[in-house]
Amino acid sequence: MRRIYLFLIVTFPAFSLHAQQMLQRSQKATHWVDSVYNSLTPDQRIAQLMVIRESAMDSAGQPVIYDDSIKAYIKQFNIGGICLFQGTSAIQATHINEFQQMAQTPLITCIDGEMGLGMRMGDVQKFPDQMTLGAMRNADILIYKIGHAIGEQCKRAGINVDYAPVIDINNNPKNPVIGYRSFGQNKYVVADYGIAIMKGMQSYGIMACAKHFPGHGDVDVDSHLDLPVIHKSLESLDTLELYPFKKIFKAGIASVMIAHLSIPAIDSTPHVASSISPKFVTGLLRNKIGFTGISFTDALDMKGVAKYFPPGEVAVKSLEAGNDMLCLPTEIGLSIQRIQAAIIVGKLNADDIKNRVKKVLYAKYNLGLNHVKTIDTTGISAELNTNVPKIRIEVAKRSLTAVSLQKGIFSPLHKREKIAYVAFGTEEENSISKLMKGNLNADVFCISYHISSDSANQLIARLKNGSYKKIVVGIHHYNKTPANNFGMSNESVSLMNSIARQFPSADILVFGNPYAISKLTDYKNIIACYEDDDIFQKNAFDFLIGKAPALGRLPVSVTASLPFGTGILVNKN
Repeated sequence: MRRIYLFLIVTFPAFSLHAQQMLQRSQKATHWVDSVYNSLTPDQRIAQLMVIRESAMDSAGQPVIYDDSIKAYIKQFNIGGICLFQGTSAIQATHINEFQQMAQTPLITCIDGEMGLGMRMGDVQKFPDQMTLGAMRNADILIYKIGHAIGEQCKRAGINVDYAPVIDINNNPKNPVIGYRSFGQNKYVVADYGIAIMKGMQSYGIMACAKHFPGHGDVDVDSHLDLPVIHKSLESLDTLELYPFKKIFKAGIASVMIAHLSIPAIDSTPHVASSISPKFVTGLLRNKIGFTGISFTDALDMKGVAKYFPPGEVAVKSLEAGNDMLCLPTEIGLSIQRIQAAIIVGKLNADDIKNRVKKVLYAKYNLGLNHVKTIDTTGISAELNTNVPKIRIEVAKRSLTAVSLQKGIFSPLHKREKIAYVAFGTEEENSISKLMKGNLNADVFCISYHISSDSANQLIARLKNGSYKKIVVGIHHYNKTPANNFGMSNESVSLMNSIARQFPSADILVFGNPYAISKLTDYKNIIACYEDDDIFQKNAFDFLIGKAPALGRLPVSVTASLPFGTGILVNKN
């Protein structure tokens, strides 16, 4: 992997956006920054440190753009930036154009797009999850290509900052919020792949953001709902969780996002999250590790901080801690008042705040925001989707993992055999079931996760009476997070394992989070497919008939007997 990484550096020299370059203070940049800073009122200067939520999903599951409130914030406070969430690409581009046109100071436009813009925009396909990428062996160059493609998407859509990559090491199977968003549990893979995707993004002039410092992987509480506590020493964190951050900082990432975590070994103050703790942001991140780029808080409307401190106080504490930009604060006017009051009484240092405002303005200049360009909405959706399918095809081919094979070999399916495909989690035929039926004359059974005991018994009887030479089970549409068996009922999991026990040669294809395999270890033939779209299903079918290889490895430890790195290499026929 180290040799491949060196090749990557030689092959892709145009890493145009480094942390130091992001904050470089050329004569032209200084002239622009000073001119803008001097044009701002005291309140407007504080507002430059704020990134406001621009959209969300309503109770009916429809995207809502907060255009009226954003325009009000721009007019009243001259806010520093916005963060996009839901909405189609053309709608978002139209609103960005409107916002930038009325903004006194150009807005920095951010998105939480770990899998590209498709993670948020309904008309754009997403790139594979980071855990899927972590299943590939020695894939630095492909990961770079994905980062470059994400950067290209962002540039086309008028976005300056992507809150990615996630470089949390997911070593807790019960993690409710990271999981599939992580490259996995191996610190070297997480660091190398994080650096590769970062360099790809920043080569396109987009600011990448390492998250969630100092490491959100080993928790079993969702920081959107409460404050997770990690009982580890600094030495333990330094050995594992901090490793990818130190590596990616050294490699030149331009920004970092600070998590809402409680780690008593570093700061034992009750209910004080790492995001609002000077011991984390100034002490650990700045002074000990030496990171000089932009630091964003994680979203300040998350319960990990919001349930313990009122909005204005959270904003003050975020700046006290040493952060540069406040992500998704609430009560903007009140927050600005409290920050100004804290400056007056000396709780916040006026010169320090001035330096942070200028730091943000330098970042804006170096992102090209001194000359804002109107986004052309013509054909934007098609352009944003251009690179996604071919990359998904390549990732599907390189990630598919033969987790377990009876006697270590795989015998491809043939049309002359009588075959059954049992598709759990779908009520109608999908791509792979149609391929099984059309090419192998397979009988297809679609099974709900809410199947009754009687229906389960009937299925077993039909499989026994069918005299099938081969039974293939597909696990589809289960939740990506581990709660409640990943959304699969106990009865359905029991039925899956009953098939394994009664038909020992059965194959199982797991189309999703590989941690779910821990529920299905009665199978002797287990294939991890990671994602559940037409592309990954087609690749799984090609594997079954011997036309595609199994090249992947488990990115996490599923059980003690199926640790990280498990994967039997199978060549295609």
